[in-house]
Amino acid sequence: MNVMQSFKMAIKSITDNKARSVLTMLGIIIGVAAVIIMVSVVQGSNRWTQEYYEMQGTNKVTINAYVYSGQNITEELSNYCKGISEYVAGFTPNGYYGGSGIKYKTNNTENMEYGSPSIYLGSDQYSLCNNFTLEKGRDISPLDVKNENQVVVLGARVAEFLFGVSDPIDQTVTIGGYPFTVVGVYAAKDPNSDYSQDNMAVVPYSLNRLLNQGSSSFSNFTVKATGREEANIAVTMITGFLSGLIPNGTGDYWVQSENQWQESDEEYTRQMSLIVGGIAGISLLVGGIGIMNIMLVTVTERTREIGIRKAIGGSRKSIIMQFLIETAVVCCCGGFIGVVLGYLGTVVVGKLLLDMFLLPSVGMTIGAVGFSVVLGIIFGMYPAVKASGLQPVEALRAD
Repeated sequence: MNVMQSFKMAIKSITDNKARSVLTMLGIIIGVAAVIIMVSVVQGSNRWTQEYYEMQGTNKVTINAYVYSGQNITEELSNYCKGISEYVAGFTPNGYYGGSGIKYKTNNTENMEYGSPSIYLGSDQYSLCNNFTLEKGRDISPLDVKNENQVVVLGARVAEFLFGVSDPIDQTVTIGGYPFTVVGVYAAKDPNSDYSQDNMAVVPYSLNRLLNQGSSSFSNFTVKATGREEANIAVTMITGFLSGLIPNGTGDYWVQSENQWQESDEEYTRQMSLIVGGIAGISLLVGGIGIMNIMLVTVTERTREIGIRKAIGGSRKSIIMQFLIETAVVCCCGGFIGVVLGYLGTVVVGKLLLDMFLLPSVGMTIGAVGFSVVLGIIFGMYPAVKASGLQPVEALRAD
Protein backbone atom coordinates (compact mmCIF):
# COMPACT_ATOMS: atom_id res chain seq x y z
CA MET A 1 0.00 0.00 0.00
CA ASN A 2 1.50 3.35 -1.02
CA VAL A 3 1.44 6.56 0.95
CA MET A 4 -1.38 8.09 -1.10
CA GLN A 5 -3.66 5.15 -0.41
CA SER A 6 -2.79 5.43 3.29
CA PHE A 7 -3.81 9.09 3.27
CA LYS A 8 -7.10 8.26 1.55
CA MET A 9 -7.84 5.57 4.13
CA ALA A 10 -6.94 7.98 6.95
CA ILE A 11 -9.35 10.61 5.63
CA LYS A 12 -12.07 7.98 5.22
CA SER A 13 -11.52 6.74 8.77
CA ILE A 14 -11.84 10.30 10.12
CA THR A 15 -15.00 11.10 8.14
CA ASP A 16 -16.61 7.77 9.01
CA ASN A 17 -16.18 8.45 12.72
CA LYS A 18 -16.75 12.20 12.93
CA ALA A 19 -17.65 12.42 16.62
CA ARG A 20 -14.70 10.30 17.68
CA SER A 21 -12.35 12.23 15.40
CA VAL A 22 -13.46 15.56 16.87
CA LEU A 23 -13.00 14.28 20.41
CA THR A 24 -9.57 12.95 19.44
CA MET A 25 -8.57 16.31 17.99
CA LEU A 26 -9.95 18.27 20.93
CA GLY A 27 -6.86 17.92 23.10
CA ILE A 28 -4.61 19.01 20.24
CA ILE A 29 -6.93 21.92 19.35
CA ILE A 30 -6.97 23.19 22.94
CA GLY A 31 -3.23 22.67 23.35
CA VAL A 32 -2.22 24.49 20.17
CA ALA A 33 -4.66 27.35 20.78
CA ALA A 34 -3.49 27.69 24.39
CA VAL A 35 0.19 27.77 23.40
CA ILE A 36 -0.42 30.39 20.71
CA ILE A 37 -2.64 32.64 22.84
CA MET A 38 -0.64 32.52 26.06
CA VAL A 39 2.80 32.97 24.49
CA SER A 40 1.52 35.69 22.12
CA VAL A 41 0.02 37.66 25.00
CA VAL A 42 3.27 37.44 26.98
CA GLN A 43 5.23 38.58 23.92
CA GLY A 44 2.70 41.36 23.34
CA SER A 45 3.09 42.50 26.93
CA ASN A 46 6.85 42.59 26.42
CA ARG A 47 6.41 44.62 23.24
CA TRP A 48 4.18 47.08 25.11
CA THR A 49 6.84 47.39 27.83
CA GLN A 50 9.60 47.98 25.28
CA GLU A 51 7.53 50.64 23.53
CA TYR A 52 6.98 52.31 26.89
CA TYR A 53 10.73 52.37 27.56
CA GLU A 54 11.36 53.74 24.08
CA MET A 55 8.83 56.53 24.69
CA GLN A 56 10.54 57.33 27.98
CA GLY A 57 13.93 57.31 26.30
CA THR A 58 16.64 54.67 26.33
CA ASN A 59 20.02 54.79 28.05
CA LYS A 60 18.71 56.96 30.89
CA VAL A 61 20.41 57.17 34.25
CA THR A 62 18.35 58.26 37.25
CA ILE A 63 20.08 60.04 40.14
CA ASN A 64 18.62 60.70 43.58
CA ALA A 65 20.96 62.75 45.76
CA TYR A 66 20.43 65.16 48.62
CA VAL A 67 22.39 66.82 51.40
CA TYR A 68 20.82 67.01 54.84
CA SER A 69 21.79 70.66 55.17
CA GLY A 70 19.86 71.55 52.03
CA GLN A 71 22.97 72.37 50.01
CA ASN A 72 22.25 72.75 46.28
CA ILE A 73 24.46 70.31 44.35
CA THR A 74 22.81 70.88 40.96
CA GLU A 75 25.60 72.98 39.44
CA GLU A 76 28.41 70.70 40.67
CA LEU A 77 26.66 67.61 39.33
CA SER A 78 25.81 69.33 36.04
CA ASN A 79 29.41 70.48 35.51
CA TYR A 80 30.74 66.99 36.28
CA CYS A 81 28.38 65.39 33.77
CA LYS A 82 29.40 67.92 31.12
CA GLY A 83 33.00 66.92 31.76
CA ILE A 84 32.37 63.27 30.89
CA SER A 85 30.69 63.98 27.55
CA GLU A 86 32.13 60.74 26.14
CA TYR A 87 29.56 58.93 28.29
CA VAL A 88 26.92 61.60 28.99
CA ALA A 89 24.89 63.31 26.24
CA GLY A 90 22.54 65.31 28.47
CA PHE A 91 21.71 66.26 32.05
CA THR A 92 18.65 67.80 33.69
CA PRO A 93 17.27 68.29 37.19
CA ASN A 94 13.77 66.94 37.64
CA GLY A 95 11.60 69.40 39.52
CA TYR A 96 7.84 69.46 39.85
CA TYR A 97 5.34 72.25 40.38
CA GLY A 98 2.43 71.01 42.45
CA GLY A 99 0.23 74.08 42.32
CA SER A 100 -2.72 74.99 40.12
CA GLY A 101 -2.87 74.27 36.42
CA ILE A 102 -2.15 76.33 33.33
CA LYS A 103 -4.62 79.03 32.30
CA TYR A 104 -5.17 80.72 28.96
CA LYS A 105 -8.05 83.17 28.77
CA THR A 106 -11.09 81.15 29.92
CA ASN A 107 -9.38 77.76 29.53
CA ASN A 108 -7.93 76.11 32.62
CA THR A 109 -6.13 72.75 32.47
CA GLU A 110 -7.63 71.84 35.84
CA ASN A 111 -10.80 71.16 33.84
CA MET A 112 -9.13 68.71 31.45
CA GLU A 113 -10.86 65.36 31.00
CA TYR A 114 -7.79 63.36 32.03
CA GLY A 115 -6.73 65.66 34.86
CA SER A 116 -4.48 68.67 35.17
CA PRO A 117 -1.08 68.31 33.46
CA SER A 118 2.22 67.68 35.19
CA ILE A 119 4.37 70.82 35.19
CA TYR A 120 8.08 69.95 35.31
CA LEU A 121 11.12 72.10 35.96
CA GLY A 122 14.07 71.11 33.81
CA SER A 123 17.13 72.28 31.94
CA ASP A 124 17.63 72.99 28.25
CA GLN A 125 18.37 69.25 27.90
CA TYR A 126 15.13 68.04 29.49
CA SER A 127 13.66 66.98 26.14
CA LEU A 128 16.84 65.10 25.18
CA CYS A 129 16.94 63.24 28.49
CA ASN A 130 13.24 62.32 28.37
CA ASN A 131 12.85 61.62 24.64
CA PHE A 132 10.66 64.58 23.67
CA THR A 133 10.92 66.18 20.23
CA LEU A 134 9.69 69.59 19.19
CA GLU A 135 6.73 69.94 16.86
CA LYS A 136 6.83 73.72 16.66
CA GLY A 137 8.65 76.66 18.20
CA ARG A 138 11.83 76.19 20.22
CA ASP A 139 12.97 74.41 23.33
CA ILE A 140 14.13 75.88 26.63
CA SER A 141 17.56 77.46 26.12
CA PRO A 142 20.56 77.81 28.48
CA LEU A 143 19.83 81.56 28.58
CA ASP A 144 16.28 80.86 29.73
CA VAL A 145 17.71 78.90 32.65
CA LYS A 146 20.43 81.45 33.43
CA ASN A 147 18.14 84.50 33.23
CA GLU A 148 15.15 82.78 34.87
CA ASN A 149 13.01 83.60 31.85
CA GLN A 150 9.34 82.79 32.39
CA VAL A 151 8.90 80.58 29.34
CA VAL A 152 7.15 77.25 28.93
CA VAL A 153 7.14 74.38 26.43
CA LEU A 154 3.79 72.60 26.28
CA GLY A 155 3.04 68.94 25.75
CA ALA A 156 0.83 68.17 22.74
CA ARG A 157 -2.30 67.38 24.77
CA VAL A 158 -2.03 70.57 26.84
CA ALA A 159 -1.47 72.73 23.75
CA GLU A 160 -4.51 71.22 22.06
CA PHE A 161 -6.70 71.79 25.11
CA LEU A 162 -5.65 75.40 25.64
CA PHE A 163 -5.38 76.60 22.04
CA GLY A 164 -7.25 74.13 19.83
CA VAL A 165 -6.16 74.74 16.24
CA SER A 166 -4.67 78.19 17.04
CA ASP A 167 -0.91 78.71 17.09
CA PRO A 168 0.24 78.82 20.76
CA ILE A 169 3.73 80.17 20.05
CA ASP A 170 4.42 83.53 21.73
CA GLN A 171 1.05 83.41 23.51
CA THR A 172 0.95 84.13 27.26
CA VAL A 173 -0.39 81.61 29.74
CA THR A 174 -0.59 81.77 33.53
CA ILE A 175 1.07 79.29 35.91
CA GLY A 176 0.68 79.86 39.62
CA GLY A 177 -0.50 83.38 38.94
CA TYR A 178 2.65 84.25 36.95
CA PRO A 179 2.70 84.96 33.20
CA PHE A 180 4.66 82.55 31.01
CA THR A 181 5.37 82.85 27.29
CA VAL A 182 4.79 79.69 25.24
CA VAL A 183 7.96 79.16 23.20
CA GLY A 184 7.40 75.63 21.92
CA VAL A 185 5.18 72.56 21.69
CA TYR A 186 6.40 68.97 21.91
CA ALA A 187 5.30 66.39 19.36
CA ALA A 188 2.76 63.83 20.61
CA LYS A 189 4.14 60.61 22.09
CA ASP A 190 1.01 58.65 23.01
CA PRO A 191 -2.03 60.79 22.16
CA ASN A 192 -4.57 58.00 22.70
CA SER A 193 -3.52 57.04 26.22
CA ASP A 194 -5.58 58.08 29.25
CA TYR A 195 -2.33 58.69 31.13
CA SER A 196 -0.57 60.27 28.19
CA GLN A 197 2.97 61.58 28.54
CA ASP A 198 1.78 64.49 26.38
CA ASN A 199 -0.22 65.85 29.33
CA MET A 200 2.69 67.94 30.60
CA ALA A 201 4.65 71.18 30.34
CA VAL A 202 8.25 72.19 31.11
CA VAL A 203 9.65 75.44 32.51
CA PRO A 204 13.28 76.36 33.37
CA TYR A 205 14.41 74.76 36.62
CA SER A 206 15.81 78.11 37.80
CA LEU A 207 12.19 79.16 38.45
CA ASN A 208 11.84 76.63 41.26
CA ARG A 209 12.08 79.29 43.96
CA LEU A 210 9.48 81.45 42.19
CA LEU A 211 6.90 78.70 41.65
CA ASN A 212 7.40 76.57 44.74
CA GLN A 213 8.18 79.41 47.14
CA GLY A 214 11.02 77.47 48.69
CA SER A 215 14.53 76.14 48.21
CA SER A 216 16.02 76.13 44.73
CA SER A 217 17.80 72.83 45.35
CA PHE A 218 16.90 69.55 43.60
CA SER A 219 17.30 65.95 44.67
CA ASN A 220 16.30 64.12 41.49
CA PHE A 221 18.19 64.24 38.19
CA THR A 222 18.18 62.47 34.84
CA VAL A 223 21.24 61.77 32.71
CA LYS A 224 21.10 60.72 29.07
CA ALA A 225 23.99 58.37 28.30
CA THR A 226 25.56 58.16 24.85
CA GLY A 227 24.93 54.41 24.62
CA ARG A 228 23.95 51.24 26.43
CA GLU A 229 27.42 50.33 27.66
CA GLU A 230 28.20 53.97 28.36
CA ALA A 231 25.19 54.11 30.68
CA ASN A 232 26.79 51.50 32.97
CA ILE A 233 30.10 53.38 32.93
CA ALA A 234 28.30 56.65 33.70
CA VAL A 235 26.59 55.04 36.70
CA THR A 236 29.96 54.01 38.12
CA MET A 237 31.60 57.38 37.48
CA ILE A 238 28.71 59.47 38.86
CA THR A 239 28.48 57.25 41.93
CA GLY A 240 32.17 57.84 42.58
CA PHE A 241 31.75 61.59 42.16
CA LEU A 242 28.80 61.71 44.56
CA SER A 243 30.69 59.69 47.18
CA GLY A 244 33.19 62.55 47.33
CA LEU A 245 30.58 65.31 47.08
CA ILE A 246 28.33 63.84 49.79
CA PRO A 247 30.47 62.21 52.52
CA ASN A 248 28.94 59.61 54.80
CA GLY A 249 26.55 61.11 57.29
CA THR A 250 25.99 64.35 55.37
CA GLY A 251 23.38 63.07 52.92
CA ASP A 252 22.37 60.15 50.77
CA TYR A 253 22.35 59.21 47.09
CA TRP A 254 21.77 56.39 44.63
CA VAL A 255 22.40 56.13 40.89
CA GLN A 256 20.77 53.57 38.62
CA SER A 257 20.53 52.96 34.90
CA GLU A 258 16.98 52.45 33.69
CA ASN A 259 18.45 49.93 31.24
CA GLN A 260 18.69 47.63 34.26
CA TRP A 261 14.90 47.74 34.64
CA GLN A 262 14.51 47.11 30.92
CA GLU A 263 16.90 44.16 30.98
CA SER A 264 15.15 42.81 34.08
CA ASP A 265 11.78 43.04 32.32
CA GLU A 266 13.19 41.30 29.24
CA GLU A 267 14.55 38.45 31.37
CA TYR A 268 11.25 38.21 33.24
CA THR A 269 9.38 38.00 29.92
CA ARG A 270 11.67 35.23 28.66
CA GLN A 271 11.06 33.24 31.84
CA MET A 272 7.32 33.86 31.66
CA SER A 273 7.25 32.72 28.02
CA LEU A 274 8.93 29.47 29.01
CA ILE A 275 6.63 28.92 31.99
CA VAL A 276 3.47 29.80 30.09
CA GLY A 277 4.57 27.75 27.08
CA GLY A 278 5.27 24.80 29.38
CA ILE A 279 1.86 25.05 31.04
CA ALA A 280 0.15 25.21 27.66
CA GLY A 281 2.36 22.35 26.44
CA ILE A 282 0.81 20.15 29.12
CA SER A 283 -2.47 20.48 27.22
CA LEU A 284 -0.72 19.11 24.14
CA LEU A 285 0.69 16.27 26.22
CA VAL A 286 -2.80 15.40 27.48
CA GLY A 287 -4.04 15.58 23.90
CA GLY A 288 -1.31 13.16 22.83
CA ILE A 289 -2.34 10.68 25.52
CA GLY A 290 -5.92 10.99 24.33
CA ILE A 291 -4.83 10.18 20.78
CA MET A 292 -3.00 7.08 21.98
CA ASN A 293 -6.10 5.86 23.83
CA ILE A 294 -8.36 6.42 20.83
CA MET A 295 -5.91 4.74 18.47
CA LEU A 296 -5.74 1.71 20.79
CA VAL A 297 -9.54 1.51 20.61
CA THR A 298 -9.30 1.82 16.83
CA VAL A 299 -6.83 -1.07 16.65
CA THR A 300 -9.26 -3.24 18.64
CA GLU A 301 -12.15 -2.34 16.35
CA ARG A 302 -10.15 -3.01 13.17
CA THR A 303 -8.57 -6.28 14.25
CA ARG A 304 -10.24 -8.28 11.41
CA GLU A 305 -9.16 -5.67 8.85
CA ILE A 306 -5.59 -5.98 10.09
CA GLY A 307 -5.80 -9.78 9.97
CA ILE A 308 -7.03 -9.74 6.36
CA ARG A 309 -4.28 -7.38 5.29
CA LYS A 310 -1.62 -9.58 6.92
CA ALA A 311 -3.17 -12.75 5.45
CA ILE A 312 -2.88 -11.40 1.88
CA GLY A 313 0.73 -10.36 2.36
CA GLY A 314 0.57 -6.97 4.10
CA SER A 315 3.84 -6.16 5.86
CA ARG A 316 4.25 -4.86 9.41
CA LYS A 317 5.83 -1.74 7.97
CA SER A 318 2.78 -0.91 5.87
CA ILE A 319 0.42 -1.40 8.82
CA ILE A 320 2.56 0.80 11.09
CA MET A 321 2.68 3.41 8.34
CA GLN A 322 -1.10 3.29 7.95
CA PHE A 323 -1.80 3.99 11.62
CA LEU A 324 0.93 6.63 11.93
CA ILE A 325 -0.45 8.48 8.89
CA GLU A 326 -3.93 8.40 10.42
CA THR A 327 -2.52 9.81 13.65
CA ALA A 328 -0.59 12.49 11.77
CA VAL A 329 -3.67 13.53 9.78
CA VAL A 330 -5.73 13.82 12.97
CA CYS A 331 -3.01 15.94 14.60
CA CYS A 332 -2.62 18.15 11.53
CA CYS A 333 -6.36 18.80 11.37
CA GLY A 334 -6.48 19.53 15.09
CA GLY A 335 -3.37 21.70 14.79
CA PHE A 336 -4.81 23.84 12.00
CA ILE A 337 -8.10 24.31 13.86
CA GLY A 338 -6.07 25.20 16.96
CA VAL A 339 -4.13 27.79 14.92
CA VAL A 340 -7.36 29.44 13.73
CA LEU A 341 -8.72 29.57 17.29
CA GLY A 342 -5.32 30.72 18.55
CA TYR A 343 -5.26 33.64 16.13
CA LEU A 344 -8.80 34.66 17.02
CA GLY A 345 -8.13 34.26 20.73
CA THR A 346 -4.91 36.27 20.52
CA VAL A 347 -6.70 39.18 18.84
CA VAL A 348 -9.51 39.15 21.41
CA VAL A 349 -7.33 38.70 24.52
CA GLY A 350 -4.77 41.23 23.27
CA LYS A 351 -7.49 43.84 22.81
CA LEU A 352 -9.12 43.12 26.19
CA LEU A 353 -5.98 42.89 28.33
CA LEU A 354 -3.45 45.12 26.58
CA ASP A 355 -5.59 47.23 24.26
CA MET A 356 -3.28 46.12 21.45
CA PHE A 357 -3.82 44.37 18.14
CA LEU A 358 -1.76 41.21 18.54
CA LEU A 359 -1.01 38.46 16.06
CA PRO A 360 1.06 35.35 16.80
CA SER A 361 4.46 35.08 15.17
CA VAL A 362 4.74 32.77 12.16
CA GLY A 363 7.61 30.84 13.74
CA MET A 364 5.65 30.11 16.91
CA THR A 365 2.60 29.04 14.87
CA ILE A 366 4.59 26.61 12.75
CA GLY A 367 6.37 25.35 15.86
CA ALA A 368 3.10 24.70 17.71
CA VAL A 369 1.61 22.75 14.80
CA GLY A 370 4.84 20.84 14.19
CA PHE A 371 5.16 19.93 17.85
CA SER A 372 1.56 18.71 17.95
CA VAL A 373 2.18 16.45 14.92
CA VAL A 374 5.42 15.05 16.37
CA LEU A 375 3.71 14.49 19.72
CA GLY A 376 0.82 12.70 18.00
CA ILE A 377 3.16 10.43 16.06
CA ILE A 378 5.08 9.58 19.22
CA PHE A 379 1.91 8.64 21.08
CA GLY A 380 0.55 6.88 18.00
CA MET A 381 3.60 4.67 17.67
CA TYR A 382 2.56 2.17 20.36
CA PRO A 383 -0.93 1.50 18.91
CA ALA A 384 0.62 1.20 15.42
CA VAL A 385 3.25 -1.30 16.58
CA LYS A 386 0.60 -3.23 18.50
CA ALA A 387 -1.56 -3.42 15.38
CA SER A 388 1.32 -4.65 13.24
CA GLY A 389 2.17 -7.38 15.76
CA LEU A 390 -1.23 -9.12 15.57
CA GLN A 391 -1.13 -12.71 14.26
CA PRO A 392 -3.29 -13.18 11.11
CA VAL A 393 -5.11 -16.27 12.41
CA GLU A 394 -6.00 -14.69 15.76
CA ALA A 395 -7.00 -11.44 14.06
CA LEU A 396 -9.33 -13.22 11.62
CA ARG A 397 -11.04 -15.00 14.50
CA ALA A 398 -11.93 -11.65 16.16
CA ASP A 399 -15.56 -10.53 16.15
